[in-house]
Amino acid sequence: MIHQSVITDFCRKEYLPEIDSSAFIHPVAAVIGHVSIGRRVMVAPFASVRGDEGQPIFVGDESNVQDGVILHALETEHNGHPIVENQVEAEGKRYSIYIGERVSLAHQVQIHGPALVGHDTFVGMKTLIFRAKVGNNCVIEPGCIVMGVTVQDGRYVPAGTVLKSQKDADSLPVITDDYPLKSLNKGVVHVNTSLADGYNRTDLE
Repeated sequence: MIHQSVITDFCRKEYLPEIDSSAFIHPVAAVIGHVSIGRRVMVAPFASVRGDEGQPIFVGDESNVQDGVILHALETEHNGHPIVENQVEAEGKRYSIYIGERVSLAHQVQIHGPALVGHDTFVGMKTLIFRAKVGNNCVIEPGCIVMGVTVQDGRYVPAGTVLKSQKDADSLPVITDDYPLKSLNKGVVHVNTSLADGYNRTDLE
């Protein structure tokens, strides 16, 4: 379902999602409001990308939003004025949630803005990211909570970690050539961009 947002007392404008023609939104996924979806993005069944409270939400080219993933954010506007503390900055613009290019958001991930996930990063199943920034080329293993911190580029967060201290975030292990999940995201991105291409071809037949 692709749906326009509504006018409220905290947002005075309606928005319709902007979705690249090469992206695929499954019929039982929801993309609502002030949302931008890039090229060859796959949005899987029962995902919810809801840009009607915190907004805008940006999902970059060749990223994937897998089954049951939720993207939602705290209110970013009040009486026509931005709530800056509920926004993140990327590429000179402000967002409630920014998902970079070639990012994998695995099954049942929750990204609750303000939040940013950098390019080429894998976020594992049932992970929560809230009021946090995750850098480029990272791996967040399944079942993590990442809250109130910045994760530097090229780090990984071990499965099940509750990460709420910047000191702990700065001490995260660096991804090396012998890290077993080093290349996981490339394969996941390949599969999901191929699925987006294939489903779009099927829709045209």
